[in-house]
Amino acid sequence: MQLNADLTLRATVHAAQQPWLASPLPGVERRMLHRLGQEVAQATSIVRYAPGSSFSAHTHTGGEEYLVLDGVFEDEQGRYPAGSYVRNPRGTRHTPSAPQGATILVKLWQFDPQDQVQLQVQTADVKNKADPQRPGVQFKRLFASAQEDVRLETWAPHAPVELALPGGAEFFVLDGSFAEGGEVFAAHSWLRLPCDSHLKAQAGAQGATVWVKQGHLAHWQTPPASA
Repeated sequence: MQLNADLTLRATVHAAQQPWLASPLPGVERRMLHRLGQEVAQATSIVRYAPGSSFSAHTHTGGEEYLVLDGVFEDEQGRYPAGSYVRNPRGTRHTPSAPQGATILVKLWQFDPQDQVQLQVQTADVKNKADPQRPGVQFKRLFASAQEDVRLETWAPHAPVELALPGGAEFFVLDGSFAEGGEVFAAHSWLRLPCDSHLKAQAGAQGATVWVKQGHLAHWQTPPASA
């Protein structure tokens, strides 16, 4: 399966307008944003776990990164309430579940092979900082390396937001809205801009809270099954 697989193109999905699709496991549904492969795939998805559902034990041969959007996600390492940001590098193994139900934004098979940082961040505990280069923008840095920069950004109401993107970027709206390229991106909308792009957006009347992942498109990893 290929969905928004051409990284040289701008890609968008307004996921809140899409149906939930059943996964192979009972009680686990997803909305796909990007995919290259079948069940073992390079993928960006919103995954919803019904209360009491779980996923089989598995090893992350390509790494896993996720942000808990609502509910509480769990595995052998701990409990991750809404706002938790987790990175599980290549070779890690777990058996995730959601006794109370949960929804996550998850990325699979997109880790740099040399990145072995395992990370759990409670974003509520990270202090907002003003961006001196972009008035009206505050951010919480969740992870940074030579290959990528991951942040939660808060854009003030009606703020113009620009950003040079030599390594490309993805933007996922958690709250509020913004306009870019003639489209309005509301909660659970996703935007991917390719390398050497320039973001030119404007926050909506209520502002916007946006998950931003930048720089990684210049260091893309291809799953063996898709090579």
